[in-house]
Amino acid sequence: MLRFLTAGESHGQALVVVLEGLPAGLEITVEEIQAEMARRRLGYGRGPRQRFEVDELTLIGGVRHGRTLGSPVAIEIKNTEWFRSDKWHEEMSPAPGETKDPLTLVRPGHADLAGMQKYGFTDARDVLERASARETAARVAGGAIAKKLLSSLDVEVISHVIQMGQAKIADDAARPTPADLDFVDANEVRCFDEAAGNAMIDEIKAAAKEGDSLGGVVEVLGFNVPIGLGSHVHWDRKLDGMLAQALMSIQAVKGVEIGDGFEVAGRLGSAAHDPIRWDSDQKRYTRLSTLAGGLEGGISNGELVVARAAMKPLATLNRPTLETVDVVTKESGVSFKERTDVTAVPAMGVVAETMVALVLAQEALRKFGGDSMSEFVRNAESFSANLEP
Repeated sequence: MLRFLTAGESHGQALVVVLEGLPAGLEITVEEIQAEMARRRLGYGRGPRQRFEVDELTLIGGVRHGRTLGSPVAIEIKNTEWFRSDKWHEEMSPAPGETKDPLTLVRPGHADLAGMQKYGFTDARDVLERASARETAARVAGGAIAKKLLSSLDVEVISHVIQMGQAKIADDAARPTPADLDFVDANEVRCFDEAAGNAMIDEIKAAAKEGDSLGGVVEVLGFNVPIGLGSHVHWDRKLDGMLAQALMSIQAVKGVEIGDGFEVAGRLGSAAHDPIRWDSDQKRYTRLSTLAGGLEGGISNGELVVARAAMKPLATLNRPTLETVDVVTKESGVSFKERTDVTAVPAMGVVAETMVALVLAQEALRKFGGDSMSEFVRNAESFSANLEP
């Protein structure tokens, strides 16, 4: 079983991620992780923080001479903003003390007020520092390792933006393959369809002009996912349930679908399922469509895994207009601006890849097991070779 845990605050000294359950012998380097994390900073409409937020990684434990040891892998991601100046040293100090400037004007659409009420805080910063999407940097670091594990089974996970505001790709638009990932990342909004991408940029420009923000939808694709991940026997073992929870956990994501989930809800049953055919050349069963997103009964069926995540427009605006209340004075006010993007949908796609990869890696390890990479791969190959037709 693969488990991962993140720690750290947005303006603290560092973020930390711990991955436990990795087999020994997985080859991984800091450079590979950094390359994946650089993709998280992509996207037209990102704010100024991306220009100076360089992810400086240190592998703290679990890796020796470029290979995992089978022990927990720990990664530290230093917050360069902390080390560039002393602005946050006192404000985010772990030593006993008090803040000189508590935040009491809570922001709508954020965890500020609900978190303060839940934990009994009087300063919104006690909540927002951890609730910040900066935490996803640690997820992507862990996900880079999960992707490397999956690659040993020839599994690849990619994403692309399919909607931004009202601009979206055509229903019959081609999907990218892993070979197209560089092309997707080179696009300013990580859209595989150039015309749709240009329309998305126009939407971003219009929102930016008004000081507003935009949401959107990303599609995550899992290629060569083995048959048999997940299970039908318990509600919490269903792969589609695990993917939905993982994607919904991403900051600002408010909707998840597997395959054509929402679309097929309005169809007749005769047009809502994937026909099955026997491929005599490949000696395997194939589905003729991806309406179910590569999952049936909570189990991967060997087809393309398709999941989509819908991100709401960011709640912090460049022209604050959202009404709110000061929790001390109870007076009405306007939500303050800490720092924001016009949209973070392209970056969210990279985070969504991470969460899907972590879930698939976890279930692959549960299914195939193994203390070493050679044992893990051997077990997976044995299962595949002995699948009953």
